Amino acid sequence: MERRIEIFDSTLRDGAQAEGIHFSVDDKLNIVRKLDKLGIPYIEAGNPGSNPKDFEFFERVRMLELRSAQLVAFGSTRRKDIAVEDDKNCRALIAADTEVIALFGKSWALHVENVLQTTRAENLRMIYDTIDYFVSHGKTVFFDAEHFFDGFRADPGYALETLRAAAQAGAQRLVLCDTNGGSFPADIADGVRAVRRELDIPVAIHCHNDLGCAVANSIEAVRCGAVQVQGTYIGFGERCGNASLSTLIPALQLKMGCRCITDEAMGRVTHTARYIAEVANYILPASTPVVGKSAFAHKAGMHVDAVQKLHASFENFPPERVGNNRSLLISEVAGRTAVANRLAQLDPTVTRDSPVTQEVMDALKELEHRGYQFESAQASLEIFLLKKLELFQPFFELENFRIIGEQSESHRQISSAMIKVRVGDRSEITAAEGDGPVHALDRALRKALEVFYPALAQTRLIDFKVRVVEQRAATASIVRVLIETTDGASVWTTVGASADIIEASWHALADSVEYKLLCDDRNGVLEVCGGIAAGGAQRQK
Repeated sequence: MERRIEIFDSTLRDGAQAEGIHFSVDDKLNIVRKLDKLGIPYIEAGNPGSNPKDFEFFERVRMLELRSAQLVAFGSTRRKDIAVEDDKNCRALIAADTEVIALFGKSWALHVENVLQTTRAENLRMIYDTIDYFVSHGKTVFFDAEHFFDGFRADPGYALETLRAAAQAGAQRLVLCDTNGGSFPADIADGVRAVRRELDIPVAIHCHNDLGCAVANSIEAVRCGAVQVQGTYIGFGERCGNASLSTLIPALQLKMGCRCITDEAMGRVTHTARYIAEVANYILPASTPVVGKSAFAHKAGMHVDAVQKLHASFENFPPERVGNNRSLLISEVAGRTAVANRLAQLDPTVTRDSPVTQEVMDALKELEHRGYQFESAQASLEIFLLKKLELFQPFFELENFRIIGEQSESHRQISSAMIKVRVGDRSEITAAEGDGPVHALDRALRKALEVFYPALAQTRLIDFKVRVVEQRAATASIVRVLIETTDGASVWTTVGASADIIEASWHALADSVEYKLLCDDRNGVLEVCGGIAAGGAQRQK
């Protein structure tokens, strides 16, 4: 039989503890909706007794009609030497009105004696009393054994006693936490097996990533019998983060044959990751496993040749299974076959021996000699190839722009840009200020084009990189500009190169806008205002 693994997402609690991550109440509600749509069964949403924001969230989340997810309130065992009903945090957990409560308690004697500054016996009573109190109120309790693996290594007998107290009080899951993130898979295996030998309660795993082993440790726990995996969706969390569910879900389901979510939902794994990154204002590294834009990127050469012949030769599973895309990177070292294959994706009539194949190879070498690099700028590459195939017409034309920089009385550097663009037979002139010349130019360009293409209001730059290509020329050096843009659902990168940083930035900005409009046009969602006949598909026929 197919083994089912429960997924427990802690993005809104553990993830919110990451440096630089700040969720509003609306942010948290939107993420709950997205995780629920993916089919995540448990969403840990915060500690209702910790701050007014979480209290407000639990008030508002009751209005959501969730299809698959159960909301989980998070809190701790009662404080030492007081009754549970007198502990305000425990009362707040009851008031949150969730069916499931994640309750953490200490399982490492070092923490009991030196952090809580209480006795081992009182810690056991704290665990038992609190769980018993919530169970008596009809709650399902998952007991988070904080620092379990450190405690198990130091004193296995006492660590197991804390779990035994939780089980006797009625806990439904024993969550073994590698809170310091310093365990290795062998440590996880020893701990999970010992707990399963001693106690007949389903085991869950909760790993932090301080040594980079959180995903591997979580998989090892499942291999040893854990029925539930906890983590944050794209791995961010306190310190070095938590186990990444966007890696674990495909690994468990597509590689180990476990069932985590539906096959249909698996196709939304990447979109969900990028949505959460957008809401969190977090730049998702291109190299992020499974959901990063480089996860299925193959560079020209033997790897590209192999993956073209047999995808499984260099891919664990097809990118479409998780909603990602395969990318065959092309550079000046690309072979004729790799270039022809890339061109054939845009025009099936192109072959290895087509004249345009050699033209593209020669043009790529010349452009990269002049400072361009397309490996990390697939959006610019696609526009370049379409132009070579004479299948692309611009969605707009630049007539002119002007940038002015000045310093205010408060010594703040202010830049302003004025731009004139043409779409069809109409022109638009706008101006905008920014924190620098490129920022001002970007804002002015989008402001002008939103008159014609309203969807551009959804896009924003999320990264801007400048690299000096030839340092020997000092301030006259060629610079390469890479710009990463998102519309909340997709992320794309464009490139420009010139001895003038503004010109290089302009080329990258223009490609960024053109690519967004091209994708919308292909998907049939391009909205054009003012009666401008600007459909790219129409022009390319």
